Amino acid sequence: MSTGELRPIRVYSTCPPSGDTPPDRYHVRVKEVARWSDARGCRGILVYTDNGLVDPWLMAQRIIEETSQLTPLVAVQPAYMHPYAVAKLVTTLAHIYGRGVDLNMLAGGFRNDLLALGDTTSHDDRYERTVEYTKIVQALLRGDEPVTLGGSHYRVDHLKLRPALPPELYPNFLISGSSAPGQRAAKEIGAVAVRYPMPAEEYQAAPAPELPAGIRVGIVARASSEEAWKVARERFPEDRRGQVAHRLAMKVSDSTWHKQLSEVPDSADEASPYWLVPFKNYKTFCPYLVGNYDTVAAEIGLYAEAGFRTLITDVPVDDEDLLHMSTVLDRAGCCFAR
Repeated sequence: MSTGELRPIRVYSTCPPSGDTPPDRYHVRVKEVARWSDARGCRGILVYTDNGLVDPWLMAQRIIEETSQLTPLVAVQPAYMHPYAVAKLVTTLAHIYGRGVDLNMLAGGFRNDLLALGDTTSHDDRYERTVEYTKIVQALLRGDEPVTLGGSHYRVDHLKLRPALPPELYPNFLISGSSAPGQRAAKEIGAVAVRYPMPAEEYQAAPAPELPAGIRVGIVARASSEEAWKVARERFPEDRRGQVAHRLAMKVSDSTWHKQLSEVPDSADEASPYWLVPFKNYKTFCPYLVGNYDTVAAEIGLYAEAGFRTLITDVPVDDEDLLHMSTVLDRAGCCFAR
């Protein structure tokens, strides 16, 4: 355990996706996960969006109603709505509940989802579009003056947002930062560049990120490594059908991080906490860290030393998952930052 000054880490859990839970249980499951996350000190909770999921803004409202401080991190797909609509939703929630949201700006998504919407924009151009989109949202939410912007994808002329957003509820912005276009986009909009990371040791020789940076990982930690790996393997057994689904997704994906993770070889033993079986068996979309508290804490500590100060965890199975994560952060010399 670190004895120095605690390093603040902004932690987001993840809202259960609607496809994993029967409709008559889904609202209960979301309420449970949101309340656990709020009580354990998370800054917020990521709410996914894609063509197959329920609307993230309605879920954000539900989460706000069920918690006292938790901030929904709403995934924003530019293909779905005009940037003015996003700014209007942010300020409307603030006006009604006195609560803010954070925004996870998407440039991609499932390629077939975009094609189904008639969106054939290339990978790099989607990042340029998201930058334009986000700058309009940011300018509207700041409310300094009417917004005029003429770009390749959006044009607004003396556009003003009412009701105005209280300055203290201005969102944090996040964006995928695994590719060079993603890094450039993060710099232009002042967003946290989130990566689906490689093992932490690979970042030790690299220069510290110029921008705020984050990682998305799942965590299974217990008092003993044997117990942690038993839980992890029972939770995410290898699955032939899932492996086929993963390979099919790879064929239609133009995501940089998806390809990067898919090319990482599987560990032959449990010596390393870095584990990709859930990802490669199409059970989730991030690496996992598995092991006893000190082993996982050491890995988290290395990420923190490398400059990653935002952590998005996978969907917690129960409140105990978040308690174990709190133990890991404490032993890593980190603390929750709202």
